Amino acid sequence: MRTETATVAPKRAFTRAELGVVVVIVGVLTAFAVPRFLDSAERARAAEAFNYLATVRAAEARHHALHGRYTDDVAKLDARLQAPAYFKVGAIELASAAAGSDESWELALTRSDASAGYGTYSVVFNQDGFDRADSTIPDLVNPFQTP
Repeated sequence: MRTETATVAPKRAFTRAELGVVVVIVGVLTAFAVPRFLDSAERARAAEAFNYLATVRAAEARHHALHGRYTDDVAKLDARLQAPAYFKVGAIELASAAAGSDESWELALTRSDASAGYGTYSVVFNQDGFDRADSTIPDLVNPFQTP
């Protein structure tokens, strides 16, 4: 009589040490990836402000060409502007023409809510474009700044 013995394959599983190593590796990768992701997301939000302000600048130039002056009212511009989702739009400030200088304008957009650790910052444009001196946008999220 022949008896068959069932062979049981040994169970294979990860040891606690192996699982611990995997958790540490995932944690280290996350520690590097999350801040870069947040910077990238904030950079995309800042690009919204730059696009909005570039549209205003082009519309102000057209308005100046047609009427001989800039306007302080966004509604008078010949551009369809949708309010930015992440920024508060300020008022267009006009500077009267002084002796020997041209009329000018300035518009600031301010980050309206929490910004991935950067706090409140503003992006300012004028008739010449991006005003780096008056803007407080951090270099890491400035689309004009190379990282």
